[in-house]
Amino acid sequence: MHTLLRLAVLLALVFPILCDAWPLLSRDSSLQTVFQSVQEETPPLRIAIIGAGAGGSSAAFWISKASARHGRAVIVDVYEQADYVGGRSTAVYPHNNKSLDAIELGAYGLADFDRNMMRAAKEFNITLSNANDMRNNLGIWNGRKILTQLSYLGLESWLNRWKLVWRYGFSLPQWDPTWIWEAIDKFYSPYLSRFIDHETYISQARFTPLFFQTFSEHLLKNGFGKLLVHEVIGSVIRSNHGQSVDEINALMGAVIMRQAIGHSIVAGGASKAFEQFLNRSSASVYLNTKVTGIRLVSTNSKVKWSLSVEHDRPKLDIPAYDHVIIAAPFGPSGITILDSPKIEAEILMPPVEYIRRHVTVFTTLAAQPNPVYFNLPAGADIPTFVTTTVDGSRPNRIMANGVMELPEPEFNSLKYLYQTKALNEHGVDEWAVRISSKDTISDEWLARVFGEGMVTWVDRKQWDAYPKTKPMLFPPLNPGDGLWYINAFEPFMSTMETQTIASRNIVDTIFRIEFADGICPIRPTAKQVRCAGFGAGAECEDVLKPASDGKGAEGRLYGWDC
Repeated sequence: MHTLLRLAVLLALVFPILCDAWPLLSRDSSLQTVFQSVQEETPPLRIAIIGAGAGGSSAAFWISKASARHGRAVIVDVYEQADYVGGRSTAVYPHNNKSLDAIELGAYGLADFDRNMMRAAKEFNITLSNANDMRNNLGIWNGRKILTQLSYLGLESWLNRWKLVWRYGFSLPQWDPTWIWEAIDKFYSPYLSRFIDHETYISQARFTPLFFQTFSEHLLKNGFGKLLVHEVIGSVIRSNHGQSVDEINALMGAVIMRQAIGHSIVAGGASKAFEQFLNRSSASVYLNTKVTGIRLVSTNSKVKWSLSVEHDRPKLDIPAYDHVIIAAPFGPSGITILDSPKIEAEILMPPVEYIRRHVTVFTTLAAQPNPVYFNLPAGADIPTFVTTTVDGSRPNRIMANGVMELPEPEFNSLKYLYQTKALNEHGVDEWAVRISSKDTISDEWLARVFGEGMVTWVDRKQWDAYPKTKPMLFPPLNPGDGLWYINAFEPFMSTMETQTIASRNIVDTIFRIEFADGICPIRPTAKQVRCAGFGAGAECEDVLKPASDGKGAEGRLYGWDC
């Protein structure tokens, strides 16, 4: 009874207050409606993306994800100078026959730690296949002789193990690669994904010793023998990245070695994933449209950017953009920053030296290369996967006539990819082969190495594949208000995966600037904010763990999941 009495008294006291407050509450609701109306009338954010490779296509995808989550209107235009999506990742078909397997010209493949790319393959139902289906025997060539031959069984073969121990000793087991996984994990922390300059990021993630140390220095310091470093490991680096183990930084070198141990290839080429990034975004894509210049303009006291483009359309209206994301190597792209009011363009975007890569793909009737080219007797067995070394374990000597005694091999790698499923016009099987080199591989060279008349189809591509990753300074990630450069990340780490990470970081930062929130509505704790700052210490180890609770396509990933 007393309880009911207390409740009645409480209602008697509260009810008049609620009645008096109701008009105010209603007025607040009206104000909220007005606020929503004003928000809806705000012009949409406009973002231009230059380049439709890994970085540009994934940037469009992240923008679409973020705008959908936050209910923000964002208009995205993607400009690509080529007639295809993919950037430096392109694939061709032998004899232009799409019933045969595609041959990837640019991309290396996907490793299990390439979490964004593996997640894309899973989400987009993209077929992956083992890169080692051909079962190639491996040989290491120094330009004069084949130093080592290993069967396709790899370290599972006792004979291969014996050969490695006989030539290189027992130095391999001394290396603890745990730090590689710890380093890779840090790429996926949402609290390390937001950075404006790479020096800060390197410091936050504690990568400084790895970045400012060559891979050979790191390996020798960890007990590897010189012969093993420069012949075996050096040949892998040279084959996949076109650089010497004495040039590339330790972190990039370790990632390349991990990819070489086992990776998957995308059926039809890695560009299939980039096409899906764009298809699943709301971006408008303009192929055959080359951006030649970027100019800073001002509209209603707000910084905007205009683009100068070359195209073959009758008419193409180019609006002013709030943000421009450059997703192509700036120097090779030929883009200029016009009328920069504060600083010269050369200082704004300092040049980065890129490695020119030549890839030659062809079909041949020869089941293996000519042994005579490798200074072996005719009829000798030759490996169908040949990597090369510059014999860096001992210095090359220059003879009196100025010629190097031990010249560089004429190619970086030579690999038989697969036996084509279709027979040629003579009913004979052919093999698809890919050669990577520093210079053009001529028809005459192919005839010398594979036999006169034995090459039945050939295609060539050359491009600026990778920046030199010898320890160096970075170009700016954010060279101007609203101007962003994804490829500034490349001197640090140049892979398809890291391009998706760099683009995610930029989109995350743009949304924080414009809408006070990132791709995901993360509310970090005070400790997380402190640990994401410059010079985070050991007490932050728990905070710097990755956002993914699994590898590859498994687990939750920042950007994909919130």
